[in-house]
This record gives sequence, structure tokens and C-alpha cells, in this order.
Amino acid sequence: MSTVESSVGYELKRVQHALRLSMDRALREDGLTTPQYATLSALAAEPGLSGAELARRSFVTPQTMNQIVANLEEAELVERRKHPVHGRVLQAYLTEAGRELVSRADEVADEITLRMLDGLDRGERLRLLEALRGCAEALNDG
Repeated sequence: MSTVESSVGYELKRVQHALRLSMDRALREDGLTTPQYATLSALAAEPGLSGAELARRSFVTPQTMNQIVANLEEAELVERRKHPVHGRVLQAYLTEAGRELVSRADEVADEITLRMLDGLDRGERLRLLEALRGCAEALNDG
């Protein structure tokens, strides 16, 4: 394997780590962690997700997600309700405070993303997005 191929994974991890650190620093000002933001963001996009669905979307275990949602619920950013058909399933919804906070946090996340992509033109950004999706699909298929 050439140096380029063996470095791709390292560089992906390096970017992910730098992105996470930047997000953690910026979100801390609003009292959020990156996993909490991911949870709020998922609920803003699709209200009523279960803990298991949130865990899959946020790349954490169901146990970790349960703790994240419990903390968000305690902070009155999220409320859980029983599923109308499957009573044992709890669905999560943003409160008004949660919607306001995720809106502010989205702006922070957008600024960080734009800073990360600053050296790329629109075409390069689209190619990068397509390439990353292709890499994820290749690993998910195998």
C-alpha cells in the first residue's frame, strides 16, 4: 500500500478529532457537549425519535444515549413521551428551550464547518462530500 492510501485513515481521524475539539470548545459556551448537540440536532430534524434511533444517528451506545437524553431532559431541553402504540418506547421531543438552543448551536456548528472548508471551492466541497459518502458506503457494504 502506498503512503497516500495508508495516510487517508490517519488524516480522516485527524480531521474528526480537530472538528470534535473545535465543536466541544464552541458548544461549551452554551453548556452543551458535542453528543448533546448531535442529539438536539437529530430531534430538530425528526421529532419523536426513540433512544435507540438517536443512539444510531449519534454514533453512541443506547446506554450512553439514555444518559444524554436524561441530562437533556433534566435541563428541560428535551421531553420524553410514551409512544402511542408501543407504550414501552419513549419518544423524545425538543422543548421550546431546546429548539432555541439548537438553533444557536447550529450557527456555531455552521461557522466551524465553514472554517474547516475555507480552503476549498464549491466544486471541491461537493467532491469531498461525495468521496466521504462513497467511503462510508464501501465500509458499510463490507
